[in-house]
Amino acid sequence: MDLSNGETFIEANGAELCVETFGDPRDPAVLLVDGAAASMLWWETELCEQIASGGRFVIRYDNRDTGRSTSYPPGQPGYAYTDLAKDALGVLDALEIQRAHVVCRSMAGGIGLIFGVDHPDRVASLTFVSTSTGEEGLPSSSDELAGSAPADPDPANAAAVVNFVVASAKAYSGGSPYFDETATRALVEQDVARARNIASTLVNHYAMDFDGPSGGFGGITAPTLVVHGDHDPAFPLPHGQALREAVPGAKLLVLHGAGHDLPRPLWNVFVPALLRHTEGDRP
Repeated sequence: MDLSNGETFIEANGAELCVETFGDPRDPAVLLVDGAAASMLWWETELCEQIASGGRFVIRYDNRDTGRSTSYPPGQPGYAYTDLAKDALGVLDALEIQRAHVVCRSMAGGIGLIFGVDHPDRVASLTFVSTSTGEEGLPSSSDELAGSAPADPDPANAAAVVNFVVASAKAYSGGSPYFDETATRALVEQDVARARNIASTLVNHYAMDFDGPSGGFGGITAPTLVVHGDHDPAFPLPHGQALREAVPGAKLLVLHGAGHDLPRPLWNVFVPALLRHTEGDRP
């Protein structure tokens, strides 16, 4: 499949998914999977280009109900969580990639778990960014996050949606000194403008059935890197530490000053670490 002209569409698992790649298909593949309500734009173009310049074939795509991919009526997602994992497998199949380095952020951590436990032959390595095992006893989201959550916007009012998402992103940065409101607003404006149905984007990932894999994090055998910000208000740092302990042989990279995101000033820490973690496994 020729993806040299930017975004394209593939059929996977009964859905139409918008996909974009960076770099040389002969290089090791890195599949970027984002979390709830986040289109592929939240893996910023410049970040993808930096990873690709290190000799990686980078793939990003819109999950269902984000960006330009298949959308469902608000509050009525026609899929379960495991379907999102099957979609990711379908992206690899469409690109004729047998094994990929899979990078999952936030809610998509469960997709990485499904890959690692149920499809280990498709995984060259796993990277979990800003996610959690969900086990009991871990600290809850910070009070500051709950107190700063903006009111839900009218989906028909694009400006209100942009303000809502920007305010949410600021809250999830956890007071990070690296939060860039101007850059975030530019990204959100682009994201809202290209969404098939922004009303569905805002709610459907939270409304789907969260079915799961056949096993837990202890069953992962792929080399695993855990990346976590020490300002993360959604999953405070002990969540990342618990994930590192749960996956045999996993390593932990703490991003000092980062919240629940990957701030641009810390890409010079994250990208080299990811490139080291994803060395080898050439197709």
